[in-house]
Amino acid sequence: MRLPKAKPASPATRALQVVPPSGPTGWLTTFTAGAMAFLCVFALALSLASGRLADRWSEALARTATIRLSAPVEQVQIQTDAILAVLATTPGVASFRALDEAETRALLEPWFGPDLPVEALPIPRLVELVEADPGYDAQGLRQRLAAEAPGATLDDHTRWRRPLAEAAARLRLLGVLSIALIGAAMAAMITLAARAALATNAGVIRVLRLVGAKDSYIARAFVRRFTLRALGGAGVGAAAGMAGVAALPATDAAGGFLTGLGFTGTGWLWPLALPPLAALVAFLATRRAAFQKLRELT
Repeated sequence: MRLPKAKPASPATRALQVVPPSGPTGWLTTFTAGAMAFLCVFALALSLASGRLADRWSEALARTATIRLSAPVEQVQIQTDAILAVLATTPGVASFRALDEAETRALLEPWFGPDLPVEALPIPRLVELVEADPGYDAQGLRQRLAAEAPGATLDDHTRWRRPLAEAAARLRLLGVLSIALIGAAMAAMITLAARAALATNAGVIRVLRLVGAKDSYIARAFVRRFTLRALGGAGVGAAAGMAGVAALPATDAAGGFLTGLGFTGTGWLWPLALPPLAALVAFLATRRAAFQKLRELT
């Protein structure tokens, strides 16, 4: 009875056999790729969530404005009525209302406690307005208020929106820089691992050269092995990071500041790009290190 002949190994399989399948360099590459991918997932989640939070705050402030009225007690109601009359005839104002003492007390309660005597303090009367689309002429409204209610001041929240918009842009930039630094660190670690593997297998490389193997064949073996290790490690790290983000407290349990922390909607697709990116970084780093080390071993 004849046994079937084994199929000859493909060139890619034979090339992979040049590099030992295990050892310190293999574990170092896999662990580095996994750890860096895990950190990248959280860097992405935090930067995207912070950017969304700042955008949401900025958008909410962009559609609202506040009119503060500071006037003598006998003039407060008269000037309040004048403000409401001006707003009623101002194009671009969707809605408006004067806040009563209970609402003012609720606004100040987090800072001064629940027993604040609002009626006994010189607190300005507040009128809230919501901008329509298209909006109102802020400068024109200020001039009309100055004529009808001299104690009124329009605050369109511009000084609040600008820092929030800048914060959102900087948070996104910090996220990109963090991911770039993580990628650079991973490339450096994989480069060291590849050079160590090449140095360890210097005798094997010399034998391969004696039998006619070209440096491109030897380098391809190391590049393929380290690229696959990085791809696998990054896949595990990204999956662990996504599981960690999914396990974060829900919005209603976390509270105000943590609202929306993590990924939402199509944002969950971003971590899926990390393993291919890690493999690409490993490919480029290992290829460069392999040819450099092979030239040194010449």
